[in-house]
Amino acid sequence: MGLGLRIISASGAAATLDAWSERTGHSIGPDDVEPATWARAEDGRQYTAVQVHAAFQRLIAGVCQVPEWWAEGFDLLITSTMIQPPPRVGEFAPNTDDPFGMHRTTAAFGLLTMPFSFTGQPAISLPLHWSSDGLPIGVQLVADYGREDVLFRIASQLEQARPWAKRLPPCH
Repeated sequence: MGLGLRIISASGAAATLDAWSERTGHSIGPDDVEPATWARAEDGRQYTAVQVHAAFQRLIAGVCQVPEWWAEGFDLLITSTMIQPPPRVGEFAPNTDDPFGMHRTTAAFGLLTMPFSFTGQPAISLPLHWSSDGLPIGVQLVADYGREDVLFRIASQLEQARPWAKRLPPCH
């Protein structure tokens, strides 16, 4: 995870825990959340307001360029959903000896989906491929702002062409 996203993610975790502490009237501590969540929040408390602001400015600068791509006449952006195969059962188990270990593992799974969470664009992941182990491999479709209709139409056509509803991984 790049430093900018790390700053935003970690400071966001700290702010979320603080907000829930205030909302519940209970000071949330390390015994109330998973070790990785606590470590992420503690990391977030180390950044200054200037560093958080600079990270958001870099993110916004990138996000502001997204509409230009759609203006060039594209209807869909197609990517894989993740940059590696699906994780094995138990792969994300918390490890108190290395609380950031889970974040290092999970960071790879959001790299292609996270930008569209930030931009607010509609996106959908469809299980259009399967690994040699029979695990689903997602394909992400992203549409322009307000064009969920495009995603629903394409998803419907793809599901008719390559049905996946009854296709289950061997370990389901």
